[in-house]
Amino acid sequence: MAGTDKSRRDDWSLATRLVQEGILRSQFGETSEAVFLNSGYVYDSPEQAEARFKGEAEGYVYSRYANPTVSMFERRMCALEGADAARGTASGMAAVAASLLCFLKAGDHVVSGRALFGSCLYIVEDLLPRYGISSTLVDGRDLSAWEAAVRPNTKAFFFETPTNPTLELVDIEAVAKIAKGCGALTVVDNVFATPLGQRPIELGADIVVYSATKHIDGQGRCLGGVVLGPQDYIDETLHTFLKHTGPSLSPFNAWVLLKGLETLPLRVARQCESATRIADFLADRPEISRVYYPGRTDHPQYDLAKKQMAFGGPMLAFEVGNKKEDAFAFLNGLQLFTISNNLGDAKSLTTHPATTTHQRLTSEARAELGIFDNTVRISVGLEDLNDLVADLDHALSAKP
Repeated sequence: MAGTDKSRRDDWSLATRLVQEGILRSQFGETSEAVFLNSGYVYDSPEQAEARFKGEAEGYVYSRYANPTVSMFERRMCALEGADAARGTASGMAAVAASLLCFLKAGDHVVSGRALFGSCLYIVEDLLPRYGISSTLVDGRDLSAWEAAVRPNTKAFFFETPTNPTLELVDIEAVAKIAKGCGALTVVDNVFATPLGQRPIELGADIVVYSATKHIDGQGRCLGGVVLGPQDYIDETLHTFLKHTGPSLSPFNAWVLLKGLETLPLRVARQCESATRIADFLADRPEISRVYYPGRTDHPQYDLAKKQMAFGGPMLAFEVGNKKEDAFAFLNGLQLFTISNNLGDAKSLTTHPATTTHQRLTSEARAELGIFDNTVRISVGLEDLNDLVADLDHALSAKP
């Protein structure tokens, strides 16, 4: 491919990097990033092909391994996250699975926060044991529980913070310190905080994973994921795993994600501002018994949120009434908020976790995580705040 690699400038602000970082231009000099929608590449000679396959010459070999458009997305994500290297994946769950399976082996042990998205819990509790990898679930808020769960064969700590859907927090710095003490890698799912709201690598985490489907795309258009971490882990351990197992990020989806990154700061700032106002509105309503939002002083871990998060985030949850029927009546009364298990969209979305994202758990297990039949989760979008509040007011005021 002809063109230049627009390398990082130390004096660029983050917003500038999310527009300019890593651009590779072809001989046509296009302004927008090009979509290299191809599977294979040609070589000038068999000698060049041999050198590329041996890793002795730079260049692309096959889009399952790497692709110019995907490379641009990976480089821009590194600028955003402050990571040495990154690899895109076909989805967020592909990123989570690959981030663990690429280095764990039979006989290893994982310590994981118990408050996980349903599919992440499946990987830890059901999938890993099939390959002889044991796991222990702990209350992520309890540092002594992390310490007590460590075994001689513990190789990974895994958790999300804030958690889905009740926005519990894990002290990244403290847990990463425990992991380093036993030689384990810390893997953090940072989706709810967004890359702008929390920087796990700066707090001591080794690896960060995202469902880029969420706020990074930000408009509900495509699937994608990304794993970020140290150069040797990404280039050797993870790359080899992805190369041979094939959860590749589509070049077209990578292009869509690049476009999403250009507006990420603007979108997330607006969503967080609206989420803060909505949380305050809901907290004053008699129909709402509890609001979960890290940006509010009544959050039980507010001090930790102030320490490791730049803002409260675009997600919140709350309890309406006292039973499922109350939650369903509220959801059915909404006109602007859309019912969907997705999140991070430009459109405001809401869901009932007990019957969707966490339905595979028993009612007892959900109760331990603070997920009840009257729990509702909201992903705040880009609509006018007054319209969003009016819609919530209408649904809460409507008689069943």
